[in-house]
Amino acid sequence: MTDTTPQDHPMSPQELPPVGNLTIVYLGPIAPHWEIHTGFGDPKQMADFKARALARLLLLPPHDPQFRRNRERVNRDASRNNILVEWDLGYEDEEDLRTDVIDPSV
Repeated sequence: MTDTTPQDHPMSPQELPPVGNLTIVYLGPIAPHWEIHTGFGDPKQMADFKARALARLLLLPPHDPQFRRNRERVNRDASRNNILVEWDLGYEDEEDLRTDVIDPSV
């Protein structure tokens, strides 16, 4: 069997250092709802990512059902491009408040 992993990159994409960092901030109920701040990274690559992310989020407030799906798409896009994304929704997210294990005996 032939080894098809490239020898140039012994680290998996998850082990490589991030190429950029962005913070996506919810501005409030009046459009535009979102603003994206660049932390570090190649300006062209960050601008391209920001354009894709804003296209998915443009008219969606966080309480819209489509927002959760589009946020996951933005996160997957960031993961593929090895970009760190932080979300500032202005409140604790429901996913952050849930516990991993629920004890049914309580």
